[in-house]
Amino acid sequence: MGLDYSHIKVVGFDADDTLWVNETYFREAEEKFAELLEHYETKNKIDQELFKVEMNNLELYGFGIKGFMLSMIESAMELSNNNVSQETINKILEIGKFMISRPVELLDGVEEVLATLEKKYRLIVLTKGDLLDQERKLDRSGLSAYFHHVEVLSDKKEVNYQNLLDHLEIEVGEFLMVGNSLKSDVIPILNIGAAAVHVPFHTTWAHEVVPEDEHPNGHLTLNSLKDLLKYLN
Repeated sequence: MGLDYSHIKVVGFDADDTLWVNETYFREAEEKFAELLEHYETKNKIDQELFKVEMNNLELYGFGIKGFMLSMIESAMELSNNNVSQETINKILEIGKFMISRPVELLDGVEEVLATLEKKYRLIVLTKGDLLDQERKLDRSGLSAYFHHVEVLSDKKEVNYQNLLDHLEIEVGEFLMVGNSLKSDVIPILNIGAAAVHVPFHTTWAHEVVPEDEHPNGHLTLNSLKDLLKYLN
């Protein structure tokens, strides 16, 4: 049975790895970080330590590059038994600053999709991350004019979505969320009774991975954001 989106009035878009490239840059940063610490531990151990520290710091720092920078520094201290040099700390900071200053690389078809959908739907951005960084990326993207509202959430759980929809006076049954993460953009949306479209990105952060036996039903999965136009027109 096909999914019916004729009742949809508002379409929400995730930002990172849905509208523009993001996770690729984190993987590149992790590679550079591992190279800086390679004389202390193996790459596998460095990756594991960094991820552990990131998870421990999520509640404190939230999502985003700045928290990632702090976690890299903390990991470097731990892996080196507090012997890491000031020069290495400076290089870690440079990795983070480079990530923040990178140009925004839109994914294929994004502007075409938004330009088409804005004629019929109310479009909003719902993303996680650092507020300043996400506002900066949206401004650099040139996409701001397509959206009626932009919300940077501390997390993407059922309560976060429900509170925002209530605040914006959006009926759950009239809302469709589009994103690359099953964990953040699909499962909580389905759980509150709204609709979701999954557009996978080729790279997924380990924290966002959902075991195959926990994959939900009742949503649409597309190979490309452009395919969304086949269902919303």
